[in-house]
Amino acid sequence: MLRSVDARPLTGARWEGEDSVAPGATIMSVGTALPAGRLTTAELAQRFGVTDEWILSRTGIRERPRAGADERLADYAARAGALALERAGVAAAELDLVIVATMTPDELTPNTAPLVAHALGAQGAGAFDVGAACTGFLTGLSLGAAQIESRRARRVLLVGADFITRITDYDDVRSAPLFADGAGAVVLGDGTAGGGQIGPVVLGSDGSHGETIIATHEERKLHLDGPEVFRNAVARMRDVTLAAVARAGLELEDIDLFVYHQANARITRALSERLGVAPGRMVDCIESLGNSSAATLPLALAEAERDGRLRPGARVLLSAFGAGFTWGGGVIEWGGDQLDA
Repeated sequence: MLRSVDARPLTGARWEGEDSVAPGATIMSVGTALPAGRLTTAELAQRFGVTDEWILSRTGIRERPRAGADERLADYAARAGALALERAGVAAAELDLVIVATMTPDELTPNTAPLVAHALGAQGAGAFDVGAACTGFLTGLSLGAAQIESRRARRVLLVGADFITRITDYDDVRSAPLFADGAGAVVLGDGTAGGGQIGPVVLGSDGSHGETIIATHEERKLHLDGPEVFRNAVARMRDVTLAAVARAGLELEDIDLFVYHQANARITRALSERLGVAPGRMVDCIESLGNSSAATLPLALAEAERDGRLRPGARVLLSAFGAGFTWGGGVIEWGGDQLDA
């Protein structure tokens, strides 16, 4: 069981008409949706006049999903959400909220979330987008869990979805190979939903680095200072990992699995070394998925569940870092059912 920093058990609130206290919020299931299109590192290497190994050594990516020009982000977000609902055994009509974390909506307005809610048939649900770049999913997890813990919601669909290739600068050999497209979703439930628990989530930001990762309305291309991003991503995710684990009343040794934003394989390796965590306890699925911003955490959870490392009862550290700068870390006890292989 996760514990708060003062060692008291994390607890939820009493629902009207129930005799017991619901123990907070839990993740009930995860679902994903990936474009069939693939952009390989070999294709990019040929475009830039470099070797496959040059790109692979700097990113850890061999291929990445890329959506077609006529495909819509909202459709993929809805597909991931529908799969998560099916696996959780929750009907869309039961949802109180639909939250979509994205920075690449199909239109400037409307937001993606109401489109997803409509596509799923969640007619009674509130719906809104979260904009925190690559930290968006974790930010949405904090918001969704808080809604459940405060009894303002009982079932929440949280989606992380981005088509980052739509804003990738394919004239920049250092950044273009990183980015990908995809969507992942989780269903959040109250304590009546079964096992598992969402523990503390620690969020942070530093707007003085607002131009270190930036895409303007005029150009709509992503630009970043790679070395500065690397230094800050490693330092911030290391520190917030330690803060989140401490707030849960745990030690690093108590964590079964570390799931970081799949930004760059070198960042994941650096975190493993600086935290003294064995690579086998770190999820690294960037080789075939790339960096799809807000989608990487649910995609990584699904990958770990498929390979058997994410099992009911596992203690998991989630962490992300993104433009803004924004960052966060959280501890969960996994309660989702095992995915089919």
